Amino acid sequence: MRILVDADACPVKDTIITLANKNKIEVHFFADVNHELSQYDAIVHTTDQGRDSADFALIGTMEKGDIVITSDYGVASLAIGRGGYILHPSGKRLHHDNIDLLMFERHLSQKSRQAGLRGPKHKKRSVHDNLNFYHALEKLIYDTQ
Repeated sequence: MRILVDADACPVKDTIITLANKNKIEVHFFADVNHELSQYDAIVHTTDQGRDSADFALIGTMEKGDIVITSDYGVASLAIGRGGYILHPSGKRLHHDNIDLLMFERHLSQKSRQAGLRGPKHKKRSVHDNLNFYHALEKLIYDTQ
């Protein structure tokens, strides 16, 4: 088992590294050339700047049983199909039972934005959000070992 991270905009990289080191799990960060990740104790995969290049590299590297951290429901859907354990940076588990609804909601949001409608504002991450993620990743690691 490894932890693969869609690291372009991941707000919980430090937490992932902390828990991975504690449990002796290899971590891979995937990001395009616009993101500097060398300061992290992880294997960093840097891809071209092209749209979704880091996402495709992550999915291409993934093996059954890996933990994938992503906020991209498209990446999550592909990773679920490949037998991964998926965790959103909010701490929410993504799996066969909820991914279809989440993909549909993403589609509706895209259509609303294209029509000029504004979506809800994203609130800033809180300490509570970070703790939720920490506990969710800790439980996932424990459950999959």
